Amino acid sequence: QVQLVESGGGLVQAEDSLRLSCAASGRAFSSYAMGWFRQISGKEREFVAGITYNGGRADYGDYVKGRFTISRDNAKNTVYLQMNSLKPEDTAVYYCAAQRGPRRISPLSRDYDYWGQGTQVTVSS
Repeated sequence: QVQLVESGGGLVQAEDSLRLSCAASGRAFSSYAMGWFRQISGKEREFVAGITYNGGRADYGDYVKGRFTISRDNAKNTVYLQMNSLKPEDTAVYYCAAQRGPRRISPLSRDYDYWGQGTQVTVSS
């Protein structure tokens, strides 16, 4: 069992930066691949970024490539999402998630086993 708690969301202006954190508690955080998803009200949850268990490989949704960076610190049981050049269309609730397959980065929310409660990111124009 893994418990995930996101933090770092807030209200920013377009072109600003924000860093989200996801703190994990429970067993064997370093054995999970981790992902960030986002959801706009009334729409499906969409893949933002993912990272393998050891941080050796990352993948991104097309709309955030070059702007967002995912990283993890296994010593701190934390995964991060650095978001730069934010746009109003990035406004959403952001969730982190853990996947048991350590080397696989899945863009599908159904492949993740544990989820945080989400943190709101609002980007004003």
